[in-house]
Parts: sequence; structure tokens; C-alpha cells
Amino acid sequence: MRRTSFKRVIIFLGLTLCYVLGEADLGLDTRKPKILDGKNVPNNPTRHAVKSIQSEDGDIIDCIDIYKQPSLDHPSLKNHIIQLAPSYNPNMEEIQTSEQPLRSVTSQVWQKSGSCPKGTIPVVRRTHNDDELLSNSRKKSPLTVHQRNHSKAILLTEGYNYAGVKADIKVWNPHVESDDEYSTSRISLRSGPWYDFESVEAGWAVNPGVYGDRQTRLFAYWTVDASKKTGCFDLTCPGFVQTSHEIALGAAIYPISVFRGLPYQITLFIFKDPNTNNLWVQYGERTNIGYWPPKLFTTLTYGAECAEWGGDVYSSKLEQVPHTKTQMGNGNFPDYIDGNSGYMKRMRILDISLNLKFPEWVGTYADEYWCYQSQYVSDYVVDPEFYFGGPRRNEMCP
Repeated sequence: MRRTSFKRVIIFLGLTLCYVLGEADLGLDTRKPKILDGKNVPNNPTRHAVKSIQSEDGDIIDCIDIYKQPSLDHPSLKNHIIQLAPSYNPNMEEIQTSEQPLRSVTSQVWQKSGSCPKGTIPVVRRTHNDDELLSNSRKKSPLTVHQRNHSKAILLTEGYNYAGVKADIKVWNPHVESDDEYSTSRISLRSGPWYDFESVEAGWAVNPGVYGDRQTRLFAYWTVDASKKTGCFDLTCPGFVQTSHEIALGAAIYPISVFRGLPYQITLFIFKDPNTNNLWVQYGERTNIGYWPPKLFTTLTYGAECAEWGGDVYSSKLEQVPHTKTQMGNGNFPDYIDGNSGYMKRMRILDISLNLKFPEWVGTYADEYWCYQSQYVSDYVVDPEFYFGGPRRNEMCP
């Protein structure tokens, strides 16, 4: 798995097409928390709740009839027939042929207080002011070359047709300075030109602008036009069709990793069903949360051009003095010795032939090296690992 200098040159050239000319370099405000415009926000789904659960962290989880979920309000999903499960398990070969490492897995806080019955989906009730949330969500910068509001530290691969991306993601609770900023650790599939790309993501986020607090929460995100007019988190706009009655998108994750404690992590997998072209999100290698139907997309329906692993900080105070204090990972630079930083392990892509494997070509990228860094480790380890993160404002990033 060692990378040669020749490989690094090839990857660098590939990054020029896949990322450097993408949204981060050209300054698109590609994923400001948003829920589309007001006219497209679904009606209050609580009217379809068959049960409500009060979580100890303050969340209210409504168990909504699966066939009355707000996602089906999308105009492209009229008369949509819900696929209750993928047509195959893309993990099966790896589970059967490889020795599985011991992992400290996480759960969700609300599950301590109850469960949703089969035939329903858990939806986190938004208890904060929806009008204020929508107003904050629409705060976008103009489409200019010089405005940069995202800082990423990622590992990526490109050059093939990708049907899936997977990883074990260590869970932290980074400091987020302002309510209109966020920090995520996520996996992603992306396709299309930099100015109009389509992408799907899944991971954990601290995002007060969307969730109203600074808890670490599970999220999924999608867009079909580089987030210029479309795209949203979780079920906050029609599009993502949920099927699981066990996992709630937008719900808080627990336990959280602490230094010298157990390395709690989540295993996420985004993959395309070869029979329906639905893009599924799987949690913990056993729970299929739901999917994005192919009617939402154009290019992603046929496969992704790039797969990414890593962290992303959103702020209007990037690449300036003073820099934002928002952290990535747990606020430490990559630490492959103690694992005291953000990391991704057991990284996999699903190729178009449905082979689940580590990609042949990878490269690292960081927008602001002295603020948030990335480190790929392939020597003297059983499986390649990726470490990332940063402490926000510091002596080298004032």
C-alpha cells in the first residue's frame, strides 16, 4: 500500500481536476446549513406521529408513519414506491472473508428512553424557531472566486466510477465558535463539474445553525447543484427516504471519545443499489437508514467521480485574521501514534463491479495547512489509516 513518488504526481494531477478546481478552491459556499426556501419546507410531520419519545438530552423524537414521511413531498417522488431494504448486502464478502477488529461503537441518546415501532421512522422534532432557522440557512455568500467559507482536510480518490464509500469514523465533540458555523467528519461521493456538482454525504456534525445546540449528531446531506439552490441536512427538506425505525438522522450520538479513553466510532457506508440505483446510507454495518432515490440526481445515478473521507469546517472567518476558533476533529492536529485526533479507518470504496476494497489511488488535501491538517498512514499498519484535524486559531493560524 506504499505510495511512490510517481503515484503522488498522478494524484496531484487528479486533485487538480477533482478538488482543487472544485468548490473549496473556488470559494463556493457549498454547504451552508440550509433547508431550501420556505415554500419547499414540508408540512409539520408531527401530525403523522403515532408515538413521541422525550429524550434525556432534550430532543423529542416523533415516530412517523413511514408512508407519510416528509421526504415523499418532493415533486420527483410523487407515487414513489418505498424500497424497504437494499437488494443485496455489499458488506457480506468482507464480513465473511476478513477478521473484524474490535471497535467501541456508539448509539443514540434517545434510544435510552424508548423505541419506534416497525412501520414508522424516528424524526427529531425541531423545537427551536423554524423561521429563524430558515433565515440563518439562507445566509449565503455570492458565487465568487475569492470567498472561501469551507476548510477541508481530506483523503480522496478519483479516476474511476465509484458506487460506494465507507469508513469507521472516530466520534468527537469539537468546539464550534459561532451559531452560524459547523464542524463535520464525514464520507462523501461527488460527481459533476465544480460549478454544478452533485454530492451525498454522511457523518457526524456539530452544527448549531441546523440543530440548535452543540451536541455531536448523526447527519446526512445531499445537493444536486453545488448547493446553490438545492440541498439540505437529514429530513429537513423532501428527498431522503428513511426506512429504519431504529436510527434517527439529526439525533445526538453517545458516547463521545475522550483522550486516553475508548475510541468510540461510527461505521457509515453510502452505496448504490445496482437494481434500483437508490443511494443507501448504512449505519454500523447492519442498519440501513434509508436512501436518496435516483430521480433526485443526474450524474450520481450512474456512479460518482470522487470519493472523500475527512473533516470540514464551515465559517465566514476562514483565511483571515482573526481566524475562527472552530475546531476540526477534536481540535488536535493529526496524531497517528495515540489516535488523539480525528481519524478514519477501514476506508473502502465500492467499485462499479461491486468489489468492496481500499482504492488503488489516494491523495491528501488541506485548504489551510496551518489550521487543519491531514495525514495518510499506509506503512506498518494492517489497513491504511487517515488522520485529520486542527486546533482552530493558533500561532501559525492567527
